Amino acid sequence: MFTSTNDFLREWIQEAGPDLYTSGSVAWHVTGAAYYFLAQVGVTFEAPDLQKAAPASASEITETYKLLSTRLSDAVSEQVSDEKLNEPISLFGMDMPFQGVLRLLIQHQAYHRGQLTVLMRQAGLQVPGVYGPSKEETEAMRAGK
Repeated sequence: MFTSTNDFLREWIQEAGPDLYTSGSVAWHVTGAAYYFLAQVGVTFEAPDLQKAAPASASEITETYKLLSTRLSDAVSEQVSDEKLNEPISLFGMDMPFQGVLRLLIQHQAYHRGQLTVLMRQAGLQVPGVYGPSKEETEAMRAGK
């Protein structure tokens, strides 16, 4: 929810000007964001060096993401109470309740997941289903009937 037109305009400008990334750098960015969003608001957990360039290996990115995802889940479970969800916090210069940080993290992941599926399709790779079967998975199911 926006409480001022300036809040909207800040978010609009951010969303209207995306940078161009390779699929590996997008995946690495999403991996790092799992750590950085929460670290900015005091939820801490161990993370590998996320400042290095995106690994060339998709499996290394995947394994790092899985590790950080598990650590993120554990850290939120241990460090964030239900009461804390409504506490005011500032993230990247935006004031919001703590739950807004969690929402933004999920939205950020969904946004970049969409980018990755387009990049995968353009590269001729099989796109996995995210919120249900992908086009390719649906076609395979129909062919099997």
